[in-house]
Amino acid sequence: MLGCSKFLETPPDLRTELDSPSKIAELLTSAYPRGNYIPFTESASDNAGDKGMTSSSNVQTNMNPWMFLDVETNDSDSPTYYWYTAYKAISASNHALEAIEKLGLNMQTASLKGEALLTRAYAHHMLAILYCKDYEPETSASDPGIPFIDKPEKFVLNKYERGTVKGLYDLIEKDIVEGLPLLDDNRYKVKKYHFTKTAAHAFATRFYLFKHNYTKAVEHANLALGENLSNYIRPVNNRAFAAMEYLTLQQWYSSTENPTNLLLVEAVSSWGRDLAFNRFGFTAPILGEIIFGNNITTGRFAYPIYGGTDYSLNIPKFREHFVKGSLNAAYGIPYNMIPLLTADELLLNRAEAYARVKNFDKAIADLNTFISRKVYYSPDQPVYEPKVHNVNSNRINGFYGSLNLEENIIKAALDFKRREFLFEGLRWFDIVRHKIVVTHRTHDEKETYVLGANSPMRLFQLPAEVVLSGVQPNPR
Repeated sequence: MLGCSKFLETPPDLRTELDSPSKIAELLTSAYPRGNYIPFTESASDNAGDKGMTSSSNVQTNMNPWMFLDVETNDSDSPTYYWYTAYKAISASNHALEAIEKLGLNMQTASLKGEALLTRAYAHHMLAILYCKDYEPETSASDPGIPFIDKPEKFVLNKYERGTVKGLYDLIEKDIVEGLPLLDDNRYKVKKYHFTKTAAHAFATRFYLFKHNYTKAVEHANLALGENLSNYIRPVNNRAFAAMEYLTLQQWYSSTENPTNLLLVEAVSSWGRDLAFNRFGFTAPILGEIIFGNNITTGRFAYPIYGGTDYSLNIPKFREHFVKGSLNAAYGIPYNMIPLLTADELLLNRAEAYARVKNFDKAIADLNTFISRKVYYSPDQPVYEPKVHNVNSNRINGFYGSLNLEENIIKAALDFKRREFLFEGLRWFDIVRHKIVVTHRTHDEKETYVLGANSPMRLFQLPAEVVLSGVQPNPR
């Protein structure tokens, strides 16, 4: 598959000299996708409205996903760029695994194998989320997957098949199950740039939520950080957080010092500079709906909203690192540090999984842990009061207007995630899993775009090169 092949190749100096554990460890630093999925998943979600004509009106990676159209560019921040960087990461994992097999499995190489298997599983699962139908037990045995690559690329014109979603998920699960026990956190100098056991369990929690194996999701969530996650949740309602300045907040959100961040990667992306000014993004009506509007806690969410006008509303989360092409160059490459896995997502994923296995008390306890770090009376009275703000089954059912506590807890968890991960793209994951209908209206209200529950546009299109090489495209 030509489209994959050009990124499945690894630089010869690394590929031919993998004769020691230290060299394999160095290669594995490139086994994490260096693309950024946030720009196109956030634009396609219900977290994005139309601000009207702005300086960024014709940016395809922002406009086309919002209109539920294919993105044809391969620029950074595009689906095509992410596809290639994911397969490049998979290539690094596979070359590492081949080298480990040659060296033999021992105390030095076991944890390397664990990291290689987890990175391969993660990259394939991200591709599954973006390019395949959601896992459904009734249809996944026939729904097209994406090529699962488990060997180093030897021939540029290798022919790969998409397989099925079920087959893909089975192979991803095999890598998780085999790789996780092999991990050794002590091997890493900066743990949050690698798959630690905690990060791996958080990833497994997400994976099993997608696979509808809720018992396993709960199991891995509890193995990640234990039952009490309160000290790992972003404390946006405390005074120390409120005192942070804009640039400090940008740095803190994606810092290794932030306890919620479980896995970070440096991606080629201009998202940090663009997110406030994109035409299709966070608007005043959406702000009013999900931050200032009525909510289940009766309090106010404490997220720091910045922006001098309605055209630049944002939450500071990403601080760009710009690398010049040369010392005096005016050109270069922008990088953003992206949180791939967080304790906040882990907590709310566990709440949903608890609800699915009918453990409602623990699900509600997780919701209240989240509330305790996000809600206060008001900016003038920044106090969280458990007796006022915490929820129980009666309040949850009353707010959502039904007696189906399981579904109502899940609605609450999804609502919390929508707010928490503004500008982080994760809302798209829930839109995919729950078949949430998304409606976008232009600023002048003359045009409406609807993403239906079963719309083929829920699947991003495979890169043109991949389709030309003979791989089946997604339907349109």
